[in-house]
Amino acid sequence: MISVRQAKTTDTDLVAHFVHALLEELSDGTPPESAVILRNTEKVLKEPSVIAMIAYAHEKPVGVMVLNECAAIYAGGRFAEISELYVLPEMRSQGVAPQLLKAAVAEAANRDWKRIEVGAPPQPAWKRTMNFYLRNGFTEVGPRLRKVI
Repeated sequence: MISVRQAKTTDTDLVAHFVHALLEELSDGTPPESAVILRNTEKVLKEPSVIAMIAYAHEKPVGVMVLNECAAIYAGGRFAEISELYVLPEMRSQGVAPQLLKAAVAEAANRDWKRIEVGAPPQPAWKRTMNFYLRNGFTEVGPRLRKVI
């Protein structure tokens, strides 16, 4: 049985652990140091516009999703962006990520968010991730670019 709850301030270490694992996977084994991720997690989770959700399978934490509230004219107002979503490898294809998305949709309805957006990793290497989002009602709208300041 999969359950999802909003992270509390006492969950910072757990959220940081999952985000570190995600970044390790996305960076081919060279993520930022754990201490840096922990500091960033502590800072970001204090923001009222950020919500972390933790998934549990039989009371064991198995995944995390971090949502950020954004606003845009094109979106018709406020919306959410999924900045991180990670599920333990052994729990993938077990219904964990869809439950995290279901929790995000419920949170979006509660906050009157107009949509949920996510940046997918590069294709075709991460085709499975893209297919997951497409199967769960997302539509592809193009790549995202960034400029680090």
